[in-house]
Amino acid sequence: METKIERVDRMCGGKGHLIIKHILGEKELNGKCGLYAQITMEPNCTLGYHEHHGESETYYILSGKGLYNDNGKTRPVKAGDVTYTGNGHGHALDNTGDTDLVFMALIIFD
Repeated sequence: METKIERVDRMCGGKGHLIIKHILGEKELNGKCGLYAQITMEPNCTLGYHEHHGESETYYILSGKGLYNDNGKTRPVKAGDVTYTGNGHGHALDNTGDTDLVFMALIIFD
């Protein structure tokens, strides 16, 4: 299986760009998941606020630190933290550190 890596500018209206390393492709996700990827955010980059409908998304922070917006409520996140955004809810993430913020992202269809 070949790993696909892509750069996405201003994702969901955020600042800067993200590097998305897709761990599984569409065939392996088998219609059950929308995404399983390692995401890298450089310092001062953000993933803009967005909502999920018909799916949930979980982040597992591997390294770095950031500020997570959980449906309008913000909290700091760091390596080892897990976030969960359920169906009908929204979230955003800002890299507030001076190193890359790296996390795993998993979108599961409801």
